[in-house]
Amino acid sequence: CPATSRCAMVENPTLRGFNPDPSICRVGEDYFIATSTFEWYPGIQIHHSRDLRSWRFLNRPLNRPDLLNLVGVPDSCGVWAPCLTWRDGVFFLCYTVVTRFDGNFKDTHNYLTTSSSIEGAWSEPIYLNSGGFDPSLYHAEDGRKWWLNMIWDHRPDRSFFRGIALQEYSQAERRLVGKRKLIFDGSDFDCTEGPHLYHHDDYYYLMTAEGGTGYEHVVTMARSKNIEGPYELDPSGPVVTAFDSPDHPLQRAGHGDLLETADGRFFLVHLCSRPLPGTRRSPMGRETAIQEIVRDEEGWFRLASGGRLPLVEVDIDPPGSVPSSMGNRQSCETIEYEFDTDGLPDDFQWLRTPSPREIFSLDARPGFLRLYGRESIGSLCYQALVARRQEHFSYEAESAIQFEPEHFQQMAGLVCYYNSSKFHYLYISSDIEVGKHLAVMSCEGEQLLDATFSGYENRVALPENQEVYLRVTVDGQHLLFSWSLDGAAWSELPHELDASLLSDEAGKGEGAQFTGAFVGMCCQDLAGTRHAADFSYFSYRALD
Repeated sequence: CPATSRCAMVENPTLRGFNPDPSICRVGEDYFIATSTFEWYPGIQIHHSRDLRSWRFLNRPLNRPDLLNLVGVPDSCGVWAPCLTWRDGVFFLCYTVVTRFDGNFKDTHNYLTTSSSIEGAWSEPIYLNSGGFDPSLYHAEDGRKWWLNMIWDHRPDRSFFRGIALQEYSQAERRLVGKRKLIFDGSDFDCTEGPHLYHHDDYYYLMTAEGGTGYEHVVTMARSKNIEGPYELDPSGPVVTAFDSPDHPLQRAGHGDLLETADGRFFLVHLCSRPLPGTRRSPMGRETAIQEIVRDEEGWFRLASGGRLPLVEVDIDPPGSVPSSMGNRQSCETIEYEFDTDGLPDDFQWLRTPSPREIFSLDARPGFLRLYGRESIGSLCYQALVARRQEHFSYEAESAIQFEPEHFQQMAGLVCYYNSSKFHYLYISSDIEVGKHLAVMSCEGEQLLDATFSGYENRVALPENQEVYLRVTVDGQHLLFSWSLDGAAWSELPHELDASLLSDEAGKGEGAQFTGAFVGMCCQDLAGTRHAADFSYFSYRALD
């Protein structure tokens, strides 16, 4: 991309494509953001920067069975809202593993893991409680540590969101001690969650997310001179929100975390979404933005830009004289992935299982990603699906597959995937009527088993023992699949699909799911013989 003067600006979202619930941490001149990953494995994304402008992916620390096992968890469960902090040479990472989502009850198990290095290895997790989600750890100036989380209330005559609880954590005993105390009931926005605690001057400041994570999401602030409260709400209302500005390009702004730089400036990271123009559907899910914050004469935190609307562009002078870190991706780049390394390229994840060798291999056939056919594409247990995030409204993704199915229960191909009930799938299979063929399967978000087959009666016959190139082109709401036998002459399938269905808001309703659209490769063998497909490359090219 040509360099311009705008390169000095940060264009929000700064972490694009399904990076919600940011927690930010500073260690000297290094900054780290941790974000939620839900059912995707390994768990928690950590990005690094030295200037707050440009961020590079660092790692996913929850990468062992003892740290995380998501087999069987429902869609949008798994890892919620991590909190990353550092004190006295140790990183502390809090996280929730949710195993039930629907209904009055939520099963929310909270853990803490530590490491002397941000790149691990992380300790065996310490189980702490299950009363609610969004845990965080506050390191007090007197050396004590305090655990916060929201309290889930299943009783039918009140809000599910009971408020924010505080309890002391004993690092020596590796457990919570004393009684938990409810310190904040929340505001009229309701759905009080995502607590983070800070101390400045004489006050403890409690930041929370409220209003639910849909289009009424907000970041609120309260303060008290006593850590146990009572906490006084900011009389000016939310610190940041877009709930009353439906035409703003950044919607659902909320769930934030505050950072103080070495030179005493403040920045807020928060989630947001970018709905497709003219819709209230956000295929990229909830992403991460950054804003500069100042304190007013009364000590309350405000957006430096004034008001409470999130800025799309933020001019961030790098703190101190810190050299710039690796730049963010530019919108015009093409990323080519080859499978000739010891591990998957960093952009890729898979679903739920902590045992990746059960679903794929990079050494069974050097230079190829081999996917072993496992359960159905709607499976919540062992699904051979490897994919990367959609980061742009419009993009093109491509791969080449060598796959010789023996019958109709074996399938493999290119998939645009939101969850087990929302996907578009260009797959190769075989049946008696046509033999080896190409077809399209979609699921549009209402029922797990309600798959539709676009143009199934006109399946495309394919030659045996022939590599097939597969491509998807997404232009906003429009999605088209193509195929080729040589990678040069392409044939477009005549069925235009709705890409906006692969979003938080589609299907079961607004705010019902929490992830984002992915694009990648998958393989199924419903007969249980683990018949494999080999993929020689994958590419992703932004078109906007």
